[in-house]
Amino acid sequence: MKPNSNDKIDYASLPAFLGYQLRLTQLAVFKDFSESVNDSNITPSLFGVLVVINANPGLKQTELAQAVRLDRSTVVSTLDKLERRQLVERQRVEGDRRTNALLLTDAGRTLLQKITPQVEAHEKRLAAGLTERERNTLIELLTKVLPKSR
Repeated sequence: MKPNSNDKIDYASLPAFLGYQLRLTQLAVFKDFSESVNDSNITPSLFGVLVVINANPGLKQTELAQAVRLDRSTVVSTLDKLERRQLVERQRVEGDRRTNALLLTDAGRTLLQKITPQVEAHEKRLAAGLTERERNTLIELLTKVLPKSR
């Protein structure tokens, strides 16, 4: 029998699972992020890629994949998407035709400058119920849960 809106759903042990709580948090964070930067059509993943490329001009695709924890095929499709939007450009590395160096275009830097304050406001909303110490502790604990790259 399907529960109606008046029935309380029994989640059994689900709320005690760390992965379940992380997933609920991720959904809420991504929703707020999307609403924060809604007119730019940028996801948290794309924002992370733009930030890393901006901080590391000339970064190679393989280095980017490791930095943002994406597999090689996903980083290629991500870069294709950003390149189509003229936010990122690939430049051949002299002496190595198989390697591309990554750079933000002027449009990419402009977009990043525009949305960074929106992302910072989003982060402030997320941490509104935490003290600075609690926020730092949460980040520290989450990095302990994060699987080490292989």
